[in-house]
Amino acid sequence: MLQHQNKVNLIKQFNQMVKGETSENTEEKILEAAKKVFMQKGSAGARMQDIADEAGINKALLHYYFRSKEKLFEVIFREAAGRMMSGINRIFEESKLDFFEQIRTFCRMYIQLGRDHPYLPIFVLHEMHSGDGRVFKNIMEGYKGKPFASIMKAIQKAIDSKKIRPVDPMQLILNMLSLCMFPVIAKPMFLNVSGITEERFDALLEARSAEVSAFIINAIRYKK
Repeated sequence: MLQHQNKVNLIKQFNQMVKGETSENTEEKILEAAKKVFMQKGSAGARMQDIADEAGINKALLHYYFRSKEKLFEVIFREAAGRMMSGINRIFEESKLDFFEQIRTFCRMYIQLGRDHPYLPIFVLHEMHSGDGRVFKNIMEGYKGKPFASIMKAIQKAIDSKKIRPVDPMQLILNMLSLCMFPVIAKPMFLNVSGITEERFDALLEARSAEVSAFIINAIRYKK
């Protein structure tokens, strides 16, 4: 009972400090702060205190809304995964785009996701290779097979209409995913080896969707 009252008092104190602030606004403020801190320090380096400071709230209030850093990350990852999966469905299932334009749109979306959330690929790799990967598995369970099904259907249609040469649809999907996301994962190594600046690397990522989609399309285009 006392613990519950303490939580209630924390909410009241915060609402008094920020007049008109709602619970929903506070959560959004925390999530935006967490994204910024995760981007700057990575999921491993980020601390709850860093996130509380960025959001302009005390750590106790942060813990009231999100019990742990892992829970915060899960919420952010669920939102990003949902956006990605619904985006794939819109591109390959609902849109009337030409197949090559579908590839261009997919590359733009996937690379932008990596630019917006550069810590997500590392989180996925860590989750899948350490422990039981439970968080990642739980999040992705509802999407199992669905995104790939719509892409594979579009690929097969393009093959049948002789728009592209016969290819293994799964290999093409792997090529698209890896060409788009590997630079995000390898950024620290690439910056160190190449000696280029963060600004130059960001410009490379911005131009990459056009480069990748052109490379893929030229490789699979049907040639008489």
